[in-house]
Amino acid sequence: MAFRLQRLPSVRPEIAVAAHAVAIGLAFVVGGIAVTISGHNAFTLAAKVLTASFGSEFGLEDFGLLFGPLMLTGLAAAVTLRIGLWNIGAEGQFYIGAVFATGVGLFFSGPPWLMLTAMFLAGGIGGALWILVPTLARAYANVNEIITTLLLNFVAVLVVNYLSTGLWRDRKQSVLGATARIPYEVPNLSGSLHAGILVAVAAVVLMALLIRYTRWGYEVRISGANIFAAHYAGIPVRSRLISVMLISGAIAGIAGMLEVAGTVHRLQGGISNNFGYLGIIVAVLAGGSPIGVVFSGFVMAVILNAGIILQAQGILLNDVLAMTGLILFFTAIGEQVAHYRIVATHVVAQEA
Repeated sequence: MAFRLQRLPSVRPEIAVAAHAVAIGLAFVVGGIAVTISGHNAFTLAAKVLTASFGSEFGLEDFGLLFGPLMLTGLAAAVTLRIGLWNIGAEGQFYIGAVFATGVGLFFSGPPWLMLTAMFLAGGIGGALWILVPTLARAYANVNEIITTLLLNFVAVLVVNYLSTGLWRDRKQSVLGATARIPYEVPNLSGSLHAGILVAVAAVVLMALLIRYTRWGYEVRISGANIFAAHYAGIPVRSRLISVMLISGAIAGIAGMLEVAGTVHRLQGGISNNFGYLGIIVAVLAGGSPIGVVFSGFVMAVILNAGIILQAQGILLNDVLAMTGLILFFTAIGEQVAHYRIVATHVVAQEA
């Protein structure tokens, strides 16, 4: 009897979760070793991170302010993965969603509940419009969406910088790179933590239900698994592709709206804190699963919050970013290893 490796086309959910957990654990082990070599006590630093993040109300609020946007941008990227596409432009859609929401908040007035609703819709529309051109290019001309969505990120950053430092700049204050404070705020839950995190959880649950229990979700999953089979079954693949991409952009735009109306309260450069790019890692760690985004977003929020704390302990920001890269690296390896099984093969002896 001999043994060989066999690659399976699909992986059971519990195996995928286990592979991701092992990958994250190995990344932390390697990171801990690197921290120890640099002259720090890894266990002491880990204890400080956990205590600062979850041992006080202030720490929990800071953690929540990171967790909410990461869930939304992760969900935006995860949705497109279900149909076999990559939305690398959540960063730009986040910015443009913030621009649209800020425009409504600054130049229109009304009851707070109505204005927040209008800003919410404007943020979603802004994000969807920003992904519209890459979507149509992919659907009708087969242009790679990775390139187009990525390049539009830089354009969105320039748009925000232009508005916040020029056209919409608050000329009554000494701040040079921000608009006036938006008079409408997302309700607070505790201290600085606002209700945006509840919106993020609701969006995750809603998208999970749509993908799992609706005909639209079934057709999206089939299109992502085998586009040829989807065409053969009569599924409108192009229509599903367009709808998924627009929904993804809208989700990222809503994340930008919540950041403006809930956390920063004004439009300014660097408002996203790279949430759009980090959302890609969140989606990959989640394996494209909307519910998985909650767990991977939690891990990423811990890492980001740890970065703030560790910098106060003398750890460089680049070291924290390296930890993020390690997690993605080990996860990519784990996803591939999870597809393989060791199977026994019977060897039949041949007589000479």
